[in-house]
Amino acid sequence: MDIKITSIIFDLDGTLLDTIDDLADSTNQVLQGFNFPVHSVQSYKLFVGNGLRTLIERAVPVGTAVETVDTCCVEFERIYAQQWKSKCSLYTGINDMLAALQKRGIPLAILSNKPHQFTQLFVEEFFPRGLFRYAFGQRQGFPKKPHPAGAVEIANLLQMNTENILFVGDSDVDIQTGKNAGMKTAAVSWGFRPVEELLENNPDILINHPLDLLDNAIFTY
Repeated sequence: MDIKITSIIFDLDGTLLDTIDDLADSTNQVLQGFNFPVHSVQSYKLFVGNGLRTLIERAVPVGTAVETVDTCCVEFERIYAQQWKSKCSLYTGINDMLAALQKRGIPLAILSNKPHQFTQLFVEEFFPRGLFRYAFGQRQGFPKKPHPAGAVEIANLLQMNTENILFVGDSDVDIQTGKNAGMKTAAVSWGFRPVEELLENNPDILINHPLDLLDNAIFTY
């Protein structure tokens, strides 16, 4: 089947940028401050993806008081603000893929569950100005992914039908977001989550390198 893709929405962490080391370091510093056990980077690949509060809830010991979780979230934002890009890098091939899509005139956007202020920092730091028409993180008044509200908002801003938009991400959350919004979905195998998890959520395509997105047979740009 051929699907006319008119625009693409990307997840950020684990899809465009490898941010896991800074996320793990910052969360572990929070945990150490409360004398809680810390976790491996590999564990954090399963903790992230559902927003800051869920990250903290997964990292702290079971039964931790709600008030303590609230404090940990505030402390994380303070620490992360100081080292958010210390170890971060673009995945190999991302720049080439984005440049090729831009050359083809495909409008691009980002939708992340990362707090909006940090999402903006990453976009400004790592990508050319104007590359993404819209870049949204988690904002007050909008439910986080996999709720489709953020994705549908971007579709409306782009004035495009949801069925002609491709949602690209590295987790079950991203695939579910795209499906919930009535979009086509592409899962990337280089991110934080195992391929088995991606396939269980039935993405329209699975890609193993960013440049694979450009010429996948089922998509006609």
